[in-house]
Amino acid sequence: MEKWYLMTTVVLIGLTVRWTVSLNSYSGAGKPPMFGDYEAQRHWQEITFNLPIKQWYFNSSDNNLLYWGLDYPPLTAYHSLLCAHVAKFINPDWIALHTSHGYESPAHKLFMRTTVFIADLLIYIPAVVVYCYCLKDMSTKKKIANILCILLYPGLILIDYGHFQYPLLI
Repeated sequence: MEKWYLMTTVVLIGLTVRWTVSLNSYSGAGKPPMFGDYEAQRHWQEITFNLPIKQWYFNSSDNNLLYWGLDYPPLTAYHSLLCAHVAKFINPDWIALHTSHGYESPAHKLFMRTTVFIADLLIYIPAVVVYCYCLKDMSTKKKIANILCILLYPGLILIDYGHFQYPLLI
């Protein structure tokens, strides 16, 4: 792969910008009763970890759909479940059924931000790189420029790292 050093630089720039944005607050921080999309993502980890799959999308005493009900496709739910297993290992309070609602702490924010970063690193960024490298009739420099433009697209960065969501390819 020619110009690998440019590709490495572009990816590192994309990762640095993402992490820098993640150092700021997020929508809904400290604002009960719903606490914003950060809490939605945390709550989905709580639901997917503690309830059987058949209950993930249905209202019950353990799954109040009015409190951040899981409303994304199953791939997102499985991603939440994977993150929840890691969360349980680090601090089970983060995903405790019912009692973790509105849980906020610096350590948990770091964990949640890291899960977004790792998802980008393992799924989104490689997909962008592969897609751009598969473009025909384009020079390597133009392909790298396309990668840079996509990785620095402010919409996804602000949604994923400022507002708090995941750019899973579904």
